[in-house]
Amino acid sequence: MSEIFADILIQFLNGLAGASSLFLVAAGLSLIFGVTRIVNFAHGALFMLGLYLAWSLIDLFGRSTLLGFWGGVLAAALCVGAIGAAIEVFVLRRIYKAPELFQLLATFALVLIIKDAVLYFWGAEELLGPRAPGLRGAVEIFGRRLPEYDLLLIVAGPLVLCLLWLLLHRTRYGMFVRAATQDREMLAALGTNERHLFTSVFFLGAFLAGLGGALQIPREPAQLSLDLAVISDAFVVVVVGGMGSIGGAFLAALLIAQAKALCIALGDVAMFGTIVSFSKLTLVVEFAIMAAVLVLRPWGLLGKPLALARGGSAHASPLDPPGQLFWPTSLFVLMLLAFAPLGGDRYLLVLMGDIAVFALFAVALHFLMGPGGLVSFGHAAYFGLGSYAAALAFLRLDLPAEAALLAAPLAGGLAALLFGWFCVRLSGVYLAMLTLAFAQIAWSVVFQWNDATGGSNGLIGLWPAGWLKDRTLYFWATLALCAAGIFFLWRTVHAPFGLALRAARDQPMRAEAVGIDTRRVQWLAFALSGAFAGLAGGLFAFAKGSISPDTLGVARSVDGLAMVLLGGVHTLTGPVLGAAVFTWLQDEIARNTQYWRAILGLAILALVLAFPYGLGGALKRLRGAS
Repeated sequence: MSEIFADILIQFLNGLAGASSLFLVAAGLSLIFGVTRIVNFAHGALFMLGLYLAWSLIDLFGRSTLLGFWGGVLAAALCVGAIGAAIEVFVLRRIYKAPELFQLLATFALVLIIKDAVLYFWGAEELLGPRAPGLRGAVEIFGRRLPEYDLLLIVAGPLVLCLLWLLLHRTRYGMFVRAATQDREMLAALGTNERHLFTSVFFLGAFLAGLGGALQIPREPAQLSLDLAVISDAFVVVVVGGMGSIGGAFLAALLIAQAKALCIALGDVAMFGTIVSFSKLTLVVEFAIMAAVLVLRPWGLLGKPLALARGGSAHASPLDPPGQLFWPTSLFVLMLLAFAPLGGDRYLLVLMGDIAVFALFAVALHFLMGPGGLVSFGHAAYFGLGSYAAALAFLRLDLPAEAALLAAPLAGGLAALLFGWFCVRLSGVYLAMLTLAFAQIAWSVVFQWNDATGGSNGLIGLWPAGWLKDRTLYFWATLALCAAGIFFLWRTVHAPFGLALRAARDQPMRAEAVGIDTRRVQWLAFALSGAFAGLAGGLFAFAKGSISPDTLGVARSVDGLAMVLLGGVHTLTGPVLGAAVFTWLQDEIARNTQYWRAILGLAILALVLAFPYGLGGALKRLRGAS
C-alpha cells in the first residue's frame, strides 16, 4: 500500500509540474481570445518555437551557467512575444473585419509557415536541451525520486497566475484588457486605442506561450509535432476553464494534468474479472473531461456565456439561386474532374480522384457551417469512421467491396447522430470544441484498439470490386458518387429542410415560434453531413488501399476547415473550389520542395488577405459588380 501511495504522490507532483506548463500556454490563448475573439490556432506553434529558440539561445549564452540558461529562457520568450505582436500587426490586423472563421484560417496558415521555418533552421531531428544549472539533481520522497526542476515548475504556475492577476486587477492596462473582454465596441467608442491594445495582448499571450515552451527545455526534446499536440491541450484547458478566464484556465490545467497523472499512476488494474489499462486513457481523458464539462456547463467551469458583438454583421445567405453562380461553377469543376484523366496520366488520375473525394468531404462540412451555422473542429471523425467501417466490413466480415462501401455512410451518419445529439445543445466556439472532443475520443479508440483496427499501423489490403480495379473505372465511379452526394446536399439546402435549417441558424426564437424544432433540424443536419463525410472516407480508403488513424486526426479536420474557408462559407460552390485548390496546391508544392508547408501556408495567407470571403465569395462579388 505504501508503494502505491508513493507512486500516486510522485505522479501527483509530476501532474502539478505539467499543469504549470499547460497553464502558461492556455493563459496566453485565453487572453488573446478574450480580447480579440480570435481562436489563435498558431498558439501551439509559438510554444514549439519557444522551445527551439531556448535550445539555441541557451547554447549561445552558455548552457553551463545560471545566467546563460535563464537568460536564454527569458530571451526566447521575449522573441516569441515579439513574433506574436508582428503577427497581429502584419496579418490579423488586416482581416479583423473578415468573418471570424477566416481569421482562424489565417492562423492555420501561420502554423504551416512556422513549422517549416523551424524545420529549415533546426532540422527534423529531436533536440535534447540542457538541464538547468543548480537544479540537476532530484529529491527523494517516500523512496521515489522527483527532479528538482519539477519543483521549480510547480511554483512557476501559481507565481505567473498571481502576476497576471495583479496586472489585470491592479493596473490601468489590466482595466482596459478586462473591459475589452466584456465589451470591445463600447471600449473603442470611449476612445481607447484598440490597435495598440490588441498588439500588446498578442505580445503578452505569445510571450506566455514562448515561456511555457522554453521552460520545458530540460523536460522534453524539441520536436516538430509539438504544435498540434500542444494547441489541442491548450484548447481543452481554455474551454474547460471558460473562454477568457485566467483563473479557470489554471483550475482546468490542474484538473486535466492530475487526471492524466492519476491514469499513469494506476496503470493496469484488475476490475470485474478483466484488466483495465488506465495508462492508455491518457490519450483521451482530457477530451472526456471537456465533453462532460461542456455538456453540463457549456461556458466552462469559471467562464461566462459569450456576449454577442454589437457590430457583428448578419450571416450571409448561402442560398443563392441555382441559376447564378451555382451551375456555371459546378459545370466547370465537373468538366475539369471528368476530362483531366483522359490524357492517360496515372498520377493525374489519382489526384483528380482525391479532389473529388475531398470536394464531397468539404461540401458535407459546409452543409453544417453554411446553412446550419454549426462549426465543427472534428469532422474528420466521420470521414475516418466511414473509412474504417468500410475497411472492417471488407477485411473482417469478408463483404464484397460494394457492400462494404455502404457501411461507410452508415457509420459516419450513426456517429454524427450520436455526437450531434450533444453538440446541438451548444453554439459558437463551445460547440466547435465539443466536436473536437468527440473526434479525439473516436481517434483514441481507433488508435488503441489493435485487435480490430490495427492500432497505429492501420489496415491494409483494401481493393475495389473486380470490375472497378482499373484505375480509370474507379475514378469514374468515385466521381459519380461524389457528384451525386454533392448534388443531393446542394438540393437539400434549397429544400424545405434546408430553409428550416437556415431559419434555425438566423432566427432560432422565431423559428421555434412558428413550429420548427430547431434542435431536431440541426441534429438531423449533423447526421446527414456525417453520412456523406463517411461516404467520402469509404471512397478514400478503397482508393488508397489502406487506412490509418491519421485519417480521423486533428490535421484532417483542419484540412477540411481550410478547404471550406478557402472556397468561402457564403457560397454553395465555394467548398468545391476550395477543396480543388487546396488539394492541388498541397500536392503540387509537396512534390517539388521539402518546405511545402510554408509555401502552402503563404499561398493560403495570400488568398485570405486578397479574398477575405473566400474564392467563391470573390467570384460572387465580382459577378455582382459586373
